[in-house]
Amino acid sequence: MTLEKNRDMYVNAIAHYLPAGRVPNSYFKSINGLDDEWIFSRTGIRTRSKAGDGENTNTMAVEAVRALERQLGSPLSGIDLIVTGTYSPHDTVFTASHVVQRVFRLDGARCLTVSSACSSLINALEIAGMYIAAGRISRALVIASEHNSAYARESCPQSGHLWGDGAVAMLVSTTVFGRKPALVSSVYTRGLGHAGKADTAVHLRPLLDGISMPGGRDVFINACHYMVEALERVTADRGLTINDLSFIATHQANKRIMDAIARQVGVPASSMLSDIEELGNTGCPSCGIALSRGLERVKSGDLVALTVFGGGYSCGAALLEFL
Repeated sequence: MTLEKNRDMYVNAIAHYLPAGRVPNSYFKSINGLDDEWIFSRTGIRTRSKAGDGENTNTMAVEAVRALERQLGSPLSGIDLIVTGTYSPHDTVFTASHVVQRVFRLDGARCLTVSSACSSLINALEIAGMYIAAGRISRALVIASEHNSAYARESCPQSGHLWGDGAVAMLVSTTVFGRKPALVSSVYTRGLGHAGKADTAVHLRPLLDGISMPGGRDVFINACHYMVEALERVTADRGLTINDLSFIATHQANKRIMDAIARQVGVPASSMLSDIEELGNTGCPSCGIALSRGLERVKSGDLVALTVFGGGYSCGAALLEFL
């Protein structure tokens, strides 16, 4: 999706919330038999964030929006749409979007919650862009929040040690304001249910065995391929190449995936925004959290791309031009 002239979409603020809890690799030795160095060498993870008592997908979404409001320095107003991405909902009826609407009294807003696994943030951003392009809205909250620890089976040696919790929120609009605004110049998403082992590689069955990743190698191979494809699409939309990017924030699934992507496209490791070592795989907010935490490195004129891959499978990317 390339936005039409005079219906551009800008990210005017981005903020995140991370629970205080951290679970070290050493915790898993007695749980699934994996030691610190084994986990770190294969994933790049040392610790992972974990929601505390009383925290969940909805409360973390609210806290990310609170952080956004503090950053703006004024109460939120004029919000026409709240769209949240998550695959780990606290409630499938009174969703995170509805909770945010109620807490912040955004009475006139449409509320949607979407899921395409770990690529859900980019789908949520694209949905906001389509509403803007259609002239239906002018200001939206785009949120992603995951409570992976609520669904993770820690004893699973394939994936029980991967998951972190957290949330990110963006204020997007047709006008430019905020401390460090960016034009969303291109968004691309794609479903990949036909690819590889999409039907078996990752699943979350709340009443059965929770979140599991029995097909980790297939995920690795397809993530490396399709996150690059998505980067190529959003840069080509603007007559650019991946080498024109100042920074790339990928889905924080595995440090080896990020390193492989950097080698594959020929960009320095320093251009990859990463926090997986501390936070683990925080799911669909992860690329946005990485950008939010690394935002001080970004300056006016920089081109930043978010690129994601989700189980099921799906991929996507967004190109941000910082003003």
